[in-house]
Amino acid sequence: MTDMNQIVGSHDIVMITLDTLRYDVAKLEEENCPNLCGSGPWEKRHTPGSFTYAAHHAFFGGFLPTPANPDKASHIRLFHTKDTGLRTHPYTWLFDAPDIVSGLENEGYRTICIGGVIFFTKKNKLAKVLPGYFQESYWRMTFGVTNPRSTEHQVNHALKLLEKADPAQRLFLFLNVSAIHGPNHYFVEGSVKDSVESQRAALRYVDGQLGRLFDALRKRGKTFCMAFSDHGTAYGEDGYEGHRLAHEVVWNVPYREFVL
Repeated sequence: MTDMNQIVGSHDIVMITLDTLRYDVAKLEEENCPNLCGSGPWEKRHTPGSFTYAAHHAFFGGFLPTPANPDKASHIRLFHTKDTGLRTHPYTWLFDAPDIVSGLENEGYRTICIGGVIFFTKKNKLAKVLPGYFQESYWRMTFGVTNPRSTEHQVNHALKLLEKADPAQRLFLFLNVSAIHGPNHYFVEGSVKDSVESQRAALRYVDGQLGRLFDALRKRGKTFCMAFSDHGTAYGEDGYEGHRLAHEVVWNVPYREFVL
């Protein structure tokens, strides 16, 4: 059980959304992901949104994926906005802002977004909304879903920022990982269609790249990390394809939180 009032102000905070990662896929690859799962297994949770744009608005508002069980009262939220009139747990960090990003900025954090999928490209007004939460936001074509080395490029960019960052200033680093989102068939040689197997291969690739980022964060000091999916996707289950729909493979997502 994490006391966020002991984390905020003393730790760097990293939020990694593994865009489109299904819970069942994450569990299948658990033993092959030493960086994401080296200290524990994935937890099954429900996402607040069935596609990237909706889910991330909720995340930045403090509504992270919730445990996939009916005992809602036992769930202790990491973040909660102030003055709602609702009872909160002593371990929940209360922010006096419209969102956790500006709330952390008010606490002296430098807020950084490294985008991945289309909603972070800043190519039109809609795609500027989510990056607009942050003091700094970055997107390149090489970070996007069509590049088989996208996570490598995203991590490289993060490492450059960390190298130049003031060690005395706390960071809130957000990374939207695009590699697991379709198309991901190119992670399986000879495959021409996205599948559970190609998403598994994409996750293994992503975990391998995140190790370099985690090592750099450890050198800075204490880091609290949240890694989870924003939604899953259907590969033909019950006739469904894709996401932005109500199917269990979309709503069930993997979640982890840990200290580096």
